[in-house]
Amino acid sequence: MFDLVIKNARNLDEEIIEIGVSDGKICQIAPKITQKGKREIELLPHQYVSAGWIDDHVHCFEEMTLYYDYPDQIGINKGVTTVIDAGTTGAENISVFYEHAKNAKTNVYALLNISKWGIVEQDELADLTKVQAGLVKKKIQELPDFIVGIKARMSKTVVGKNGIIPLQLAKRIQKENQPLPLMVHIGSAPPRLAEILALLEEGDIMTHCFNGKPNGILDTDTQQIKPLAFQAKKRGIIFDTGHGTDSFDFHVAETAYREGIKADSISTDIYIRNRKNGPVYDLATTMEKMHTIGYSWKEIIEKVTIVPAKNFHLNGKGKIKEGYDADFTIFERVFEPKTLVDSNGNKKITEEQIRPVQVIIGGQQYECKL
Repeated sequence: MFDLVIKNARNLDEEIIEIGVSDGKICQIAPKITQKGKREIELLPHQYVSAGWIDDHVHCFEEMTLYYDYPDQIGINKGVTTVIDAGTTGAENISVFYEHAKNAKTNVYALLNISKWGIVEQDELADLTKVQAGLVKKKIQELPDFIVGIKARMSKTVVGKNGIIPLQLAKRIQKENQPLPLMVHIGSAPPRLAEILALLEEGDIMTHCFNGKPNGILDTDTQQIKPLAFQAKKRGIIFDTGHGTDSFDFHVAETAYREGIKADSISTDIYIRNRKNGPVYDLATTMEKMHTIGYSWKEIIEKVTIVPAKNFHLNGKGKIKEGYDADFTIFERVFEPKTLVDSNGNKKITEEQIRPVQVIIGGQQYECKL
């Protein structure tokens, strides 16, 4: 007998399957499962299932004061089964964050900020004495199942007068702690985007890829995507949305889409203020914005499941596949108008929403609270 059987599970290909779960893992996928489950869930005809959504850029360490939130309020409540905190904490305080994260129902992982206290203040990389490679290595060794990458925020307000030096240090730290991926925040210059991209390599993640700042991928004079963005894509640099309060612009994203550059992964950069007051609100809203630009729902789902699981080596997540973790998002497609707002106040109307209703994590079922 399975612990759980999910019946009438429809995917976006309109294929209906049944899923048997035991011990938190997917044990069987078939058109019809005859074996009974201790619990059985039957989805409604208008509901869909996907692998559990992964938001790979959030800020959810509740003890911080600048950027913070609560894992379950941006996780299970919003249809997200796994969140990756993107560098809120550094080597000096990530252990405290880990103790909090263990109590969440949502799966929580972390990127370790190369600055030892993380984002306690906006300019965490203005003082290079806070970048201590030995401390970083020690924490990665202590928390190998929690720390899935490292983070460096490369914009003027963060690095102060240090320019590109913090990223050079981050790359050195990364090479000493392979195979951890590096996520790099791009913002206002200095350092210039060209300097940043010159240091990034295949598998590195550039977040805030569609920000509307002059130091972004759009040439504000020609209104075309800068050649360096195409070169970065060709070299295997991963483009992550990282919406945030100030880092997603419809025009930039639409121009990139028309010119053949798409985000590889879709994330929110969510924290309590842009969750409650917008423009982010939740991952579903960011997904809806990408749909209005032209992305199909199928590829959008891949960019919040398969892709982030691969990028951050979350083995067993991101797919509905036998042997994988029993993490699922159950959602509806709602055909009602909704106003969407980007980080610069520009608006678009979507006629189709994606609305999560339940999540299942390790076989445990939770209702969403949008």
